[in-house]
Amino acid sequence: MDSTSRLRNILAFWLPLAAAWLMMGAEGPYLSAIVARLDRPVENLAAFGLSFSLAWLVESPIIMLLSATTALARDRASFLALRRFAYLLNGALTALLVLLALPPVFRFLAEQVLGLPAEVARMANLATALLAPWPAAIGYRRFHQGLLVRNGLTRRVAYGTVLRLATMSLAAAGLALGTRLPGACIGALALSSGVVAEAAASRWMARHVVRDLLDPGRESGPAPSLGELARYYYPLALTSIIAMSNAPLLTFFLGRGRDPLQCLAAWPVVHSFVFFFRSGGSAFQEVGVALTGTEGRNEAQVRRAAALLAACATGLMLAVVLTPLGALWFRRVVGLGPGLLPFALLPARLLILLPAMEYLLSFQRSRWILAGRTSVISTATALETAVLVLGMTLFALVLDWRGTLAAALALTVGRAAACGYLLRKAADRPE
Repeated sequence: MDSTSRLRNILAFWLPLAAAWLMMGAEGPYLSAIVARLDRPVENLAAFGLSFSLAWLVESPIIMLLSATTALARDRASFLALRRFAYLLNGALTALLVLLALPPVFRFLAEQVLGLPAEVARMANLATALLAPWPAAIGYRRFHQGLLVRNGLTRRVAYGTVLRLATMSLAAAGLALGTRLPGACIGALALSSGVVAEAAASRWMARHVVRDLLDPGRESGPAPSLGELARYYYPLALTSIIAMSNAPLLTFFLGRGRDPLQCLAAWPVVHSFVFFFRSGGSAFQEVGVALTGTEGRNEAQVRRAAALLAACATGLMLAVVLTPLGALWFRRVVGLGPGLLPFALLPARLLILLPAMEYLLSFQRSRWILAGRTSVISTATALETAVLVLGMTLFALVLDWRGTLAAALALTVGRAAACGYLLRKAADRPE
Protein backbone atom coordinates (compact mmCIF):
# COMPACT_ATOMS: atom_id res chain seq x y z
CA MET A 1 0.00 0.00 0.00
CA ASP A 2 1.48 3.40 -1.00
CA SER A 3 1.85 6.32 1.42
CA THR A 4 -1.18 8.15 0.02
CA SER A 5 -3.42 5.13 0.60
CA ARG A 6 -2.05 4.66 4.12
CA LEU A 7 -2.69 8.32 4.92
CA ARG A 8 -6.22 8.04 3.56
CA ASN A 9 -6.87 4.98 5.75
CA ILE A 10 -5.54 6.77 8.85
CA LEU A 11 -7.79 9.76 8.18
CA ALA A 12 -10.80 7.48 7.62
CA PHE A 13 -10.02 5.76 10.95
CA TRP A 14 -9.70 9.13 12.73
CA LEU A 15 -12.73 10.96 11.34
CA PRO A 16 -15.49 9.09 13.27
CA LEU A 17 -13.53 9.50 16.52
CA ALA A 18 -13.13 13.23 15.88
CA ALA A 19 -16.86 13.52 15.17
CA ALA A 20 -17.64 11.71 18.43
CA TRP A 21 -15.41 14.09 20.42
CA LEU A 22 -17.01 17.10 18.78
CA MET A 23 -20.51 15.85 19.58
CA MET A 24 -19.53 15.10 23.19
CA GLY A 25 -18.15 18.61 23.55
CA ALA A 26 -21.49 20.01 22.41
CA GLU A 27 -23.68 18.15 24.91
CA GLY A 28 -22.99 20.43 27.90
CA PRO A 29 -23.78 23.72 26.11
CA TYR A 30 -26.70 22.02 24.34
CA LEU A 31 -28.37 20.89 27.56
CA SER A 32 -27.56 24.22 29.23
CA ALA A 33 -29.44 25.94 26.38
CA ILE A 34 -32.46 23.73 27.12
CA VAL A 35 -32.30 24.39 30.88
CA ALA A 36 -32.00 28.14 30.19
CA ARG A 37 -35.41 28.07 28.47
CA LEU A 38 -37.24 26.48 31.41
CA ASP A 39 -38.53 28.02 34.63
CA ARG A 40 -36.08 29.81 36.96
CA PRO A 41 -33.20 29.58 34.49
CA VAL A 42 -30.54 31.29 36.61
CA GLU A 43 -30.92 28.99 39.62
CA ASN A 44 -31.31 25.87 37.47
CA LEU A 45 -28.32 26.70 35.27
CA ALA A 46 -26.17 27.21 38.35
CA ALA A 47 -27.38 23.92 39.86
CA PHE A 48 -26.98 21.98 36.61
CA GLY A 49 -23.53 23.44 36.03
CA LEU A 50 -22.36 22.33 39.48
CA SER A 51 -23.78 18.81 39.19
CA PHE A 52 -22.40 18.38 35.66
CA SER A 53 -18.94 19.59 36.72
CA LEU A 54 -18.96 17.31 39.75
CA ALA A 55 -19.94 14.29 37.65
CA TRP A 56 -17.17 15.11 35.16
CA LEU A 57 -14.62 15.33 37.95
CA VAL A 58 -15.68 12.00 39.50
CA GLU A 59 -15.72 10.39 36.06
CA SER A 60 -12.27 11.68 35.09
CA PRO A 61 -10.26 8.60 36.21
CA ILE A 62 -12.21 6.43 33.77
CA ILE A 63 -11.63 8.55 30.65
CA MET A 64 -8.34 6.90 29.69
CA LEU A 65 -9.90 3.43 29.83
CA LEU A 66 -10.56 3.67 26.09
CA SER A 67 -6.85 4.06 25.36
CA ALA A 68 -5.90 1.34 27.83
CA THR A 69 -8.34 -1.15 26.30
CA THR A 70 -7.20 -0.24 22.80
CA ALA A 71 -3.60 -0.94 23.79
CA LEU A 72 -4.01 -4.02 26.01
CA ALA A 73 -7.10 -6.09 25.02
CA ARG A 74 -5.12 -8.54 22.88
CA ASP A 75 -6.66 -11.90 23.80
CA ARG A 76 -9.05 -13.72 26.14
CA ALA A 77 -6.85 -13.44 29.24
CA SER A 78 -6.09 -9.73 28.85
CA PHE A 79 -9.73 -8.98 27.99
CA LEU A 80 -11.07 -10.71 31.11
CA ALA A 81 -8.48 -9.03 33.33
CA LEU A 82 -9.23 -5.61 31.86
CA ARG A 83 -12.98 -6.15 32.19
CA ARG A 84 -12.61 -7.07 35.84
CA PHE A 85 -10.43 -4.00 36.43
CA ALA A 86 -12.90 -1.74 34.60
CA TYR A 87 -15.87 -3.02 36.58
CA LEU A 88 -14.05 -2.47 39.88
CA LEU A 89 -13.13 1.06 38.85
CA ASN A 90 -16.70 1.75 37.68
CA GLY A 91 -18.09 0.57 41.00
CA ALA A 92 -15.64 2.64 43.06
CA LEU A 93 -16.38 5.84 41.13
CA THR A 94 -20.15 5.28 41.29
CA ALA A 95 -19.89 4.80 45.05
CA LEU A 96 -17.91 8.05 45.30
CA LEU A 97 -20.56 10.01 43.39
CA VAL A 98 -23.33 8.50 45.53
CA LEU A 99 -21.38 9.48 48.65
CA LEU A 100 -21.01 13.06 47.42
CA ALA A 101 -24.75 13.17 46.63
CA LEU A 102 -25.74 12.32 50.22
CA PRO A 103 -27.55 15.43 51.52
CA PRO A 104 -25.28 16.16 54.53
CA VAL A 105 -22.14 15.78 52.42
CA PHE A 106 -23.51 17.76 49.49
CA ARG A 107 -24.88 20.57 51.66
CA PHE A 108 -21.47 21.03 53.24
CA LEU A 109 -19.78 21.07 49.84
CA ALA A 110 -22.29 23.38 48.14
CA GLU A 111 -23.18 25.77 50.95
CA GLN A 112 -20.11 25.84 53.20
CA VAL A 113 -17.31 25.34 50.67
CA LEU A 114 -18.79 26.94 47.53
CA GLY A 115 -21.16 29.36 49.24
CA LEU A 116 -24.20 28.57 47.09
CA PRO A 117 -27.69 29.67 48.17
CA ALA A 118 -29.64 26.91 49.92
CA GLU A 119 -32.21 26.59 47.12
CA VAL A 120 -29.57 26.24 44.40
CA ALA A 121 -27.70 23.71 46.57
CA ARG A 122 -30.89 21.67 46.99
CA MET A 123 -31.57 21.54 43.24
CA ALA A 124 -27.91 20.70 42.53
CA ASN A 125 -28.10 17.90 45.10
CA LEU A 126 -31.10 16.36 43.32
CA ALA A 127 -29.43 16.70 39.94
CA THR A 128 -26.24 15.06 41.21
CA ALA A 129 -28.20 12.14 42.63
CA LEU A 130 -29.87 11.67 39.24
CA LEU A 131 -26.41 11.47 37.66
CA ALA A 132 -25.48 8.41 39.75
CA PRO A 133 -25.45 6.09 36.67
CA TRP A 134 -23.01 8.42 34.88
CA PRO A 135 -19.56 7.07 35.97
CA ALA A 136 -20.37 3.39 35.47
CA ALA A 137 -22.10 4.02 32.14
CA ILE A 138 -19.16 6.09 30.88
CA GLY A 139 -16.65 3.47 32.02
CA TYR A 140 -18.66 0.60 30.53
CA ARG A 141 -18.98 2.26 27.12
CA ARG A 142 -15.35 3.45 27.01
CA PHE A 143 -14.19 -0.09 27.74
CA HIS A 144 -16.22 -1.45 24.83
CA GLN A 145 -15.33 1.50 22.61
CA GLY A 146 -11.69 0.56 23.15
CA LEU A 147 -12.48 -2.88 21.73
CA LEU A 148 -14.12 -1.25 18.71
CA VAL A 149 -11.17 1.09 18.13
CA ARG A 150 -8.64 -1.73 18.47
CA ASN A 151 -10.50 -3.63 15.76
CA GLY A 152 -10.85 -0.66 13.39
CA LEU A 153 -14.60 -0.16 13.98
CA THR A 154 -14.40 3.56 14.73
CA ARG A 155 -17.60 4.41 12.87
CA ARG A 156 -19.52 2.51 15.53
CA VAL A 157 -18.09 4.84 18.17
CA ALA A 158 -19.59 7.80 16.31
CA TYR A 159 -22.90 5.93 15.89
CA GLY A 160 -23.05 5.49 19.67
CA THR A 161 -22.49 9.20 20.24
CA VAL A 162 -25.27 10.07 17.79
CA LEU A 163 -27.60 7.74 19.72
CA ARG A 164 -26.50 9.39 22.98
CA LEU A 165 -27.38 12.87 21.73
CA ALA A 166 -30.67 11.69 20.25
CA THR A 167 -31.66 9.97 23.51
CA MET A 168 -30.72 13.06 25.51
CA SER A 169 -32.80 15.27 23.24
CA LEU A 170 -35.86 13.03 23.44
CA ALA A 171 -35.55 12.66 27.21
CA ALA A 172 -35.13 16.41 27.74
CA ALA A 173 -38.10 17.23 25.48
CA GLY A 174 -40.33 14.60 27.06
CA LEU A 175 -39.47 15.63 30.62
CA ALA A 176 -39.83 19.35 29.86
CA LEU A 177 -43.24 18.86 28.23
CA GLY A 178 -44.61 16.11 30.46
CA THR A 179 -43.33 16.90 33.96
CA ARG A 180 -42.83 19.82 36.32
CA LEU A 181 -39.32 18.83 37.32
CA PRO A 182 -36.76 21.62 37.79
CA GLY A 183 -34.59 22.30 34.77
CA ALA A 184 -31.45 21.06 36.55
CA CYS A 185 -33.10 17.68 37.17
CA ILE A 186 -34.32 17.48 33.57
CA GLY A 187 -30.77 18.12 32.36
CA ALA A 188 -29.34 15.48 34.69
CA LEU A 189 -31.91 12.85 33.73
CA ALA A 190 -31.35 13.57 30.04
CA LEU A 191 -27.60 13.14 30.51
CA SER A 192 -28.03 9.87 32.40
CA SER A 193 -30.45 8.54 29.79
CA GLY A 194 -28.04 9.39 26.99
CA VAL A 195 -24.95 7.76 28.50
CA VAL A 196 -26.83 4.62 29.53
CA ALA A 197 -28.22 4.24 26.00
CA GLU A 198 -24.76 4.77 24.52
CA ALA A 199 -23.22 2.24 26.91
CA ALA A 200 -25.79 -0.40 25.93
CA ALA A 201 -25.30 0.36 22.25
CA SER A 202 -21.50 0.15 22.56
CA ARG A 203 -21.78 -3.29 24.16
CA TRP A 204 -24.13 -4.46 21.42
CA MET A 205 -21.92 -3.09 18.64
CA ALA A 206 -18.87 -4.80 20.20
CA ARG A 207 -20.64 -8.15 20.66
CA HIS A 208 -18.75 -9.87 17.81
CA VAL A 209 -15.40 -8.61 19.11
CA VAL A 210 -16.23 -9.86 22.61
CA ARG A 211 -17.34 -13.24 21.25
CA ASP A 212 -14.09 -13.65 19.33
CA LEU A 213 -11.99 -12.68 22.34
CA LEU A 214 -13.82 -15.17 24.54
CA ASP A 215 -13.46 -18.03 22.05
CA PRO A 216 -11.96 -20.91 24.12
CA GLY A 217 -10.03 -22.14 21.11
CA ARG A 218 -8.24 -18.83 20.61
CA GLU A 219 -4.61 -18.67 21.69
CA SER A 220 -4.18 -16.59 24.85
CA GLY A 221 -1.18 -15.37 26.80
CA PRO A 222 -0.81 -14.89 30.54
CA ALA A 223 -3.36 -12.57 32.15
CA PRO A 224 -2.07 -9.34 33.71
CA SER A 225 -2.79 -9.11 37.41
CA LEU A 226 -4.96 -6.39 38.92
CA GLY A 227 -1.80 -4.95 40.47
CA GLU A 228 -0.07 -4.77 37.10
CA LEU A 229 -3.11 -3.13 35.52
CA ALA A 230 -3.37 -0.66 38.39
CA ARG A 231 0.30 0.32 38.02
CA TYR A 232 -0.18 0.77 34.29
CA TYR A 233 -3.46 2.67 34.57
CA TYR A 234 -2.85 4.82 37.65
CA PRO A 235 -0.78 7.45 35.79
CA LEU A 236 -3.42 7.63 33.06
CA ALA A 237 -6.17 8.19 35.62
CA LEU A 238 -4.02 10.79 37.35
CA THR A 239 -3.52 12.52 34.00
CA SER A 240 -7.27 12.90 33.53
CA ILE A 241 -7.80 14.12 37.10
CA ILE A 242 -5.07 16.75 36.80
CA ALA A 243 -6.32 17.86 33.38
CA MET A 244 -9.87 18.20 34.72
CA SER A 245 -8.60 20.47 37.49
CA ASN A 246 -7.50 23.11 34.97
CA ALA A 247 -11.03 24.42 34.39
CA PRO A 248 -11.81 25.19 38.07
CA LEU A 249 -8.30 26.62 38.49
CA LEU A 250 -8.91 29.04 35.63
CA THR A 251 -12.31 29.97 37.08
CA PHE A 252 -10.61 30.70 40.42
CA PHE A 253 -8.09 33.09 38.83
CA LEU A 254 -10.62 34.71 36.50
CA GLY A 255 -12.84 35.48 39.46
CA ARG A 256 -10.00 37.20 41.31
CA GLY A 257 -8.40 39.06 38.43
CA ARG A 258 -9.25 42.17 36.46
CA ASP A 259 -12.82 42.57 35.15
CA PRO A 260 -13.98 39.29 36.74
CA LEU A 261 -17.63 39.38 35.68
CA GLN A 262 -16.89 40.03 32.02
CA CYS A 263 -14.07 37.46 31.97
CA LEU A 264 -16.19 34.76 33.61
CA ALA A 265 -18.95 35.43 31.08
CA ALA A 266 -16.68 35.45 28.02
CA TRP A 267 -14.28 32.61 28.85
CA PRO A 268 -16.74 29.67 28.35
CA VAL A 269 -17.52 31.09 24.92
CA VAL A 270 -13.81 31.22 24.02
CA HIS A 271 -13.26 27.71 25.40
CA SER A 272 -16.14 26.25 23.38
CA PHE A 273 -14.92 27.99 20.22
CA VAL A 274 -11.36 26.66 20.56
CA PHE A 275 -12.62 23.18 21.46
CA PHE A 276 -14.23 22.94 18.02
CA PHE A 277 -10.75 23.04 16.47
CA ARG A 278 -9.06 21.00 19.22
CA SER A 279 -11.53 18.12 19.39
CA GLY A 280 -9.99 16.19 16.51
CA GLY A 281 -6.65 16.31 18.31
CA SER A 282 -8.18 14.79 21.42
CA ALA A 283 -9.37 11.89 19.28
CA PHE A 284 -5.95 11.31 17.76
CA GLN A 285 -4.55 9.59 20.85
CA GLU A 286 -6.58 6.46 20.11
CA VAL A 287 -5.50 6.65 16.46
CA GLY A 288 -1.86 6.55 17.53
CA VAL A 289 -2.43 3.68 19.97
CA ALA A 290 -4.39 1.57 17.48
CA LEU A 291 -2.45 2.21 14.26
CA THR A 292 1.19 2.70 15.23
CA GLY A 293 1.53 -1.06 15.46
CA THR A 294 4.02 -3.35 17.15
CA GLU A 295 7.56 -2.03 17.22
CA GLY A 296 6.28 1.27 15.77
CA ARG A 297 6.15 0.00 12.20
CA ASN A 298 3.52 2.59 11.17
CA GLU A 299 4.76 5.42 13.36
CA ALA A 300 6.04 7.56 10.49
CA GLN A 301 2.68 7.46 8.70
CA VAL A 302 0.77 8.24 11.89
CA ARG A 303 3.14 11.14 12.60
CA ARG A 304 2.58 12.56 9.13
CA ALA A 305 -1.19 12.31 9.55
CA ALA A 306 -0.96 14.12 12.90
CA ALA A 307 1.16 16.89 11.34
CA LEU A 308 -1.27 17.30 8.44
CA LEU A 309 -4.33 17.46 10.69
CA ALA A 310 -2.56 19.83 13.10
CA ALA A 311 -1.74 22.21 10.25
CA CYS A 312 -5.32 22.05 8.94
CA ALA A 313 -6.88 22.67 12.37
CA THR A 314 -4.69 25.64 13.22
CA GLY A 315 -4.96 27.00 9.67
CA LEU A 316 -8.75 26.82 9.80
CA MET A 317 -8.82 28.57 13.17
CA LEU A 318 -6.47 31.24 11.83
CA ALA A 319 -8.79 31.80 8.88
CA VAL A 320 -11.60 32.55 11.33
CA VAL A 321 -10.01 34.57 14.13
CA LEU A 322 -7.77 36.75 11.92
CA THR A 323 -10.57 37.75 9.55
CA PRO A 324 -13.98 39.40 10.02
CA LEU A 325 -15.38 35.90 10.48
CA GLY A 326 -14.14 35.96 14.08
CA ALA A 327 -16.13 39.04 15.06
CA LEU A 328 -19.10 37.70 13.07
CA TRP A 329 -19.00 34.43 15.01
CA PHE A 330 -18.80 35.99 18.47
CA ARG A 331 -21.24 38.82 17.73
CA ARG A 332 -23.86 37.22 15.49
CA VAL A 333 -23.70 33.49 16.17
CA VAL A 334 -22.82 33.44 19.87
CA GLY A 335 -24.52 36.74 20.63
CA LEU A 336 -21.82 38.53 22.61
CA GLY A 337 -22.50 42.23 23.03
CA PRO A 338 -19.97 44.90 21.98
CA GLY A 339 -18.79 45.19 25.56
CA LEU A 340 -17.82 41.51 25.75
CA LEU A 341 -16.32 41.11 22.27
CA PRO A 342 -12.80 42.30 23.28
CA PHE A 343 -12.84 39.78 26.12
CA ALA A 344 -13.28 36.94 23.61
CA LEU A 345 -11.75 37.79 20.23
CA LEU A 346 -8.18 38.67 21.25
CA PRO A 347 -7.85 35.67 23.64
CA ALA A 348 -9.07 33.39 20.84
CA ARG A 349 -6.30 34.79 18.62
CA LEU A 350 -3.72 34.04 21.32
CA LEU A 351 -4.89 30.40 21.37
CA ILE A 352 -4.25 29.70 17.68
CA LEU A 353 -1.46 27.20 18.43
CA LEU A 354 -3.60 25.11 20.79
CA PRO A 355 -5.22 22.91 18.09
CA ALA A 356 -1.83 21.96 16.62
CA MET A 357 -0.40 21.24 20.07
CA GLU A 358 -3.41 19.01 20.83
CA TYR A 359 -2.41 16.72 17.96
CA LEU A 360 1.25 16.77 19.00
CA LEU A 361 0.34 15.94 22.60
CA SER A 362 -2.00 13.10 21.61
CA PHE A 363 0.56 11.57 19.27
CA GLN A 364 3.29 11.72 21.92
CA ARG A 365 0.96 10.25 24.56
CA SER A 366 0.10 7.33 22.29
CA ARG A 367 3.79 6.44 22.01
CA TRP A 368 4.20 6.27 25.77
CA ILE A 369 0.98 4.27 26.21
CA LEU A 370 2.28 1.69 23.74
CA ALA A 371 5.67 1.68 25.46
CA GLY A 372 3.97 0.97 28.82
CA ARG A 373 5.55 4.04 30.46
CA THR A 374 2.37 5.89 31.35
CA SER A 375 3.97 7.79 34.25
CA VAL A 376 5.68 10.04 31.68
CA ILE A 377 2.23 11.21 30.54
CA SER A 378 1.05 12.13 34.04
CA THR A 379 4.30 14.00 34.69
CA ALA A 380 3.78 16.05 31.53
CA THR A 381 0.21 16.88 32.56
CA ALA A 382 1.32 17.90 36.06
CA LEU A 383 3.95 20.15 34.49
CA GLU A 384 1.29 21.72 32.27
CA THR A 385 -0.94 22.48 35.26
CA ALA A 386 1.96 23.88 37.29
CA VAL A 387 2.95 26.22 34.45
CA LEU A 388 -0.71 27.22 34.05
CA VAL A 389 -0.97 28.18 37.73
CA LEU A 390 2.32 30.09 37.63
CA GLY A 391 1.25 31.85 34.44
CA MET A 392 -2.11 32.92 35.83
CA THR A 393 -0.48 34.10 39.06
CA LEU A 394 1.97 36.24 37.09
CA PHE A 395 -0.26 37.49 34.30
CA ALA A 396 -3.60 37.90 36.11
CA LEU A 397 -2.62 38.74 39.69
CA VAL A 398 0.85 40.31 39.52
CA LEU A 399 0.73 42.08 36.14
CA ASP A 400 -3.04 42.67 36.37
CA TRP A 401 -3.76 41.67 32.77
CA ARG A 402 -7.32 41.12 31.64
CA GLY A 403 -8.30 37.66 32.87
CA THR A 404 -9.16 36.10 29.51
CA LEU A 405 -5.87 37.30 27.99
CA ALA A 406 -3.97 35.87 30.95
CA ALA A 407 -5.84 32.56 30.63
CA ALA A 408 -5.16 32.27 26.90
CA LEU A 409 -1.44 32.90 27.29
CA ALA A 410 -1.10 30.68 30.38
CA LEU A 411 -2.91 27.82 28.62
CA THR A 412 -0.67 28.12 25.58
CA VAL A 413 2.55 28.22 27.63
CA GLY A 414 1.41 25.32 29.82
CA ARG A 415 0.53 23.13 26.84
CA ALA A 416 3.84 24.03 25.16
CA ALA A 417 5.67 22.95 28.33
CA ALA A 418 3.92 19.56 28.31
CA CYS A 419 4.64 19.00 24.61
CA GLY A 420 8.26 20.03 25.08
CA TYR A 421 8.69 17.65 27.98
CA LEU A 422 7.30 14.70 26.01
CA LEU A 423 9.47 15.53 23.01
CA ARG A 424 12.56 15.69 25.20
CA LYS A 425 11.71 12.37 26.86
CA ALA A 426 11.14 10.73 23.48
CA ALA A 427 14.86 10.12 23.15
CA ASP A 428 14.66 7.74 26.13
CA ARG A 429 11.70 5.79 24.73
CA PRO A 430 12.40 2.07 24.40
CA GLU A 431 12.65 1.00 20.79
